[in-house]
Amino acid sequence: MQRDELEGLIPEFKERGIDLNLQRMRIALKAMGEPCKYIPAIQIAGTNGKGSIASFLKSSLNVLGIKAGITTSPHLVSWCERICTNGEFISLDDFRRRLIVLKPLIDRYQLTPFESIIAVALDHFRSQQVELLVLEVGLGGRLDATTAHPFRPIIAMAGVGLDHCEYLGKTLNAIAKEKASIIQPNSIVISAKQHSEVEKVLKSIATKQNATLQFVTPLSNDWDLGLAGGIQKQNAAVAKGVLEALRKYGWKIEEHQIRKGLAHAKWPGRLEEASWRGMSLLIDCAHNPHATEQLSLERTQWSGQETGIAWILAIQKQKDGSAMLKSLLKPSDLAWIVPVPSHTSWTEKELSNRCPNYSSQLRTALNAEEALTMILLEDKSHVPIPVITGSIYLIGDLIKRKVIQLKKH
Repeated sequence: MQRDELEGLIPEFKERGIDLNLQRMRIALKAMGEPCKYIPAIQIAGTNGKGSIASFLKSSLNVLGIKAGITTSPHLVSWCERICTNGEFISLDDFRRRLIVLKPLIDRYQLTPFESIIAVALDHFRSQQVELLVLEVGLGGRLDATTAHPFRPIIAMAGVGLDHCEYLGKTLNAIAKEKASIIQPNSIVISAKQHSEVEKVLKSIATKQNATLQFVTPLSNDWDLGLAGGIQKQNAAVAKGVLEALRKYGWKIEEHQIRKGLAHAKWPGRLEEASWRGMSLLIDCAHNPHATEQLSLERTQWSGQETGIAWILAIQKQKDGSAMLKSLLKPSDLAWIVPVPSHTSWTEKELSNRCPNYSSQLRTALNAEEALTMILLEDKSHVPIPVITGSIYLIGDLIKRKVIQLKKH
């Protein structure tokens, strides 16, 4: 979906942007007649892995025949990706029609872009008469628009790390508190393995809320997963725990159904094989230090990685570019620094000044296409593995413009 197709319907980010305020969303939903008020929701929070958990759940709920409304963020190519019912994205026409109807309310309560989409999602889910919701937190948790939904008996907590510190706090403890504050009284919390500081916060808040807290271990190798990468064993374990928790609310769920659902999950742009002009490459949406650290661990499993990787990195300026660079680069690697489309970004010069030990490994390019061309011109006997990462906006832009082709499965 092109931005101009929704011109004037979704508030411009530069005008409203991120403005965390739960009360505004609650008032807006009340004015809408409190859509889906009594529909139970699985709320997904954390720093990285939320989208993967949502994908595992979406696939599994389809297998189970549970009519679910699922909202995720951000999108890769189309805004429609954010709103899904029974495995089907909302149509562009329906999205636009609902935005037009809700526009007076959006303006009256000065909803942010994210809040506007959550309002559309709940309105759409009401019309579809869903029996379950899956709500992925956009930012933090305590003041996130998804937390305005009053009935969230199951919480899925992905891995928590440092990101969005300008909104959530500068320490892991502060960020963990923002995310753990979504835990409702008597709810069930299924969490990935966490840093000890995060674990302490989760246990404290769960106890105060009389919530059941379960930390899950990564699934064993006998589980077939539709998403690539070792970290997905952990994300899938969270999804499995959530699905098992649904039994408490009356749904009959068998392990063989969960296995089938996890095996058929899809989540484009995450450790995905692609190509450019016949050259194989890998793309991943890692966009913060927590994610790039995991990507660095993944590389140890890649054939030929020890001879070097050609990274094409696009990093938004508010991200910790230095930490991301340090977690990715090995001595034999090279990194082409490119801008994030339509966003203020780190430059090669700025990163070289911040990380002088890596300056000899850094290159600059106007865009990913130029970087890929430069990689092709490297010594053909020693062409590193190209990996494009650092920003979901870069990956989405390359896919939308068909600069790269995704491998067909």
